[in-house]
Amino acid sequence: MRLHEQLGSATAILALAVPLWSIGLGPAETRAGERQADAIAALFDLDGEPVGSVTFFALPHGTLLHARLTGMPVGAHAFHVHETGICEPPFDSAGGHYDPDDAAHGFVAEDGYHAGDFPNIHVPATGRLEVEFFSTALVLDERLFDEDGASVVIHAEPDDYVSQPAGDAGPRIACGVIEPA
Repeated sequence: MRLHEQLGSATAILALAVPLWSIGLGPAETRAGERQADAIAALFDLDGEPVGSVTFFALPHGTLLHARLTGMPVGAHAFHVHETGICEPPFDSAGGHYDPDDAAHGFVAEDGYHAGDFPNIHVPATGRLEVEFFSTALVLDERLFDEDGASVVIHAEPDDYVSQPAGDAGPRIACGVIEPA
């Protein structure tokens, strides 16, 4: 069975990643319209160089994430929300995936997925990517903004959506602390 067949409707419910240019949205527009962001994460690479940002919008049926990335390595990379808001290279300080409901990792896992699990991103040759994700599992609440916070982490490799506890996604190459706006 192919991965998209295994994922089925769970992917449609959990997260939807859509290249903005494919739906006619420009770089400054989002599906959240004129709403003010509820949180933002400025992302940095292992050398401390800025590589983009992720803006979070709390909506009536879930959370919209709008990522703008630059200078990223070409290819597929895992994109996750992690449990700790500390981004000290090599970003192990960000802890494991954000998982307030103690679920298994991955869209294919029978007992999964984490609230911090998102589809892989696919960076083109330009190193620039703008993408939106929608999640019904990620909630911008006191669990996310607890005393040690949370972060966004991008990995060197793609998530295989099944390996425990984090999808065999390789080293962490970018990180940003999620801050309330």
